[in-house]
Amino acid sequence: MKFEIHGRWRKGYAFDLHTLASTYLGPDEFGHDRFESKRSEMGELVYRLKYQNDRTAIPQIIRLLDGIGGIEKFAAIVPVPSSNGARPFQPVDEIALALGESRNVPVLAGFLRKSGAMELKNVGDPEERRSLLAGSISVAGRQTLEGKHVLLVDDLYRSGATLDACCSVLLDDAKVASVCALTMTMTRSKR
Repeated sequence: MKFEIHGRWRKGYAFDLHTLASTYLGPDEFGHDRFESKRSEMGELVYRLKYQNDRTAIPQIIRLLDGIGGIEKFAAIVPVPSSNGARPFQPVDEIALALGESRNVPVLAGFLRKSGAMELKNVGDPEERRSLLAGSISVAGRQTLEGKHVLLVDDLYRSGATLDACCSVLLDDAKVASVCALTMTMTRSKR
């Protein structure tokens, strides 16, 4: 399945929904809400990679992306920077590197940097997300992308705020000719 996503980028797609259904189970012993979720195939692979540190999910993710054409035409793949630097590896960087290797496209992991350690996954209001992101994304890479066409890659599309912030930096600061966006999954709601 492929879903069109809209933002400042020229074209954008989410490969599939992240979760297909979710049932509320009540709070756990720490007061955190618990859910039983049924994920899409891609959603399950992203979940395993991101939250269970299961790198065996990467080749399967890349296999699912085989049907998406045109990736090999980009000058570079730029992964969205992570908010969680404490992970043993960065899932989006790993996906982008494997995708770049499979399509023979250079991957510029670390080209964009996100300052501040705040994760946005618990921020429900799209405007608050945009406000928190304002000025937090910057160019860290030394490569020149001026006038080039790049593919911006992320694991999950929610409100589009992070992709928009990254896209703005690529267009305005790095002076790329165009940005297309690809996410592995998207949420069923934008909150």
